This record gives sequence, C-alpha cells and structure tokens, in this order.
Amino acid sequence: MSAMKRPAWLTSTAGLATLLIAAGVMHFVTPGFFDEIVPESLPGSQRLWTLVSGAAEIGVGAMVIVPRTRRVGATLAGLLFLAVWPANFKMAFDWSDRSVGERALAYGRLPLQLPLIYLAWNVRRSTRLRPHEPR
Repeated sequence: MSAMKRPAWLTSTAGLATLLIAAGVMHFVTPGFFDEIVPESLPGSQRLWTLVSGAAEIGVGAMVIVPRTRRVGATLAGLLFLAVWPANFKMAFDWSDRSVGERALAYGRLPLQLPLIYLAWNVRRSTRLRPHEPR
C-alpha cells in the first residue's frame, strides 16, 4: 500500500481520537464492565486500573488531536491497544459460558485489536515529522 493512497479510515486521525476518547469516557460511565475484565494478577484494585486506563485513553486521544503531539499520541495509542489486549483475552475466557451473542462480543474483541494497532501505526506514519525530529 505504500505506492497507493491508503483508504481514509486507515489514517483517520479524527477516527482514532474519537475512538480513544469515547472508550476512555466509557471507563468512567460504566466502570463495572471494565472492572470485570481487568486481570486479577495486576496489583491494586480493578477499579483503579479501570480509571487509569480510561484516563490514559482520553489523554492519548487528546494527544492524537493536537498536531504537535500527534505522532507520539498515535505511538502511545498503538502501545495502549497492545497493553489492554490481555483484558480482552480475560473477557473471552470468562464469558465462554455466556449466551452466543455475549460470546460473539467477547471473542470479537480479540482480533479487533489488530486493526486498531494498525490504525494507530498509520496515523503515526501519516503525520509529518517536524524538521528537527529524527526519523
């Protein structure tokens, strides 16, 4: 795809920022859902991890909006999508005995992380470097 123009959704700064901020807000609106999927092996309370990850998503989304911080924000977005992947695995495992629809939701979240990471990477790549930034 390097010689061809990428589809807009693959480099959508607004889409990435909106997704991150909306997901982050949901951590504060419905924290119980997110508490349930926080791996118990993490230190501290599940609620703390829910709130920290929600704040991180909002902060990273804001960084993606601002041109000056967009490359760093997109890089952090990709890393954040990678970091929260274990919660999606936990959800799929924990929901293995639920209804077909709930299992489909839980299992569907697993491969969804890959296009999200790809989106973040493409937003990063499509953001111009300032003259003083190293490649």
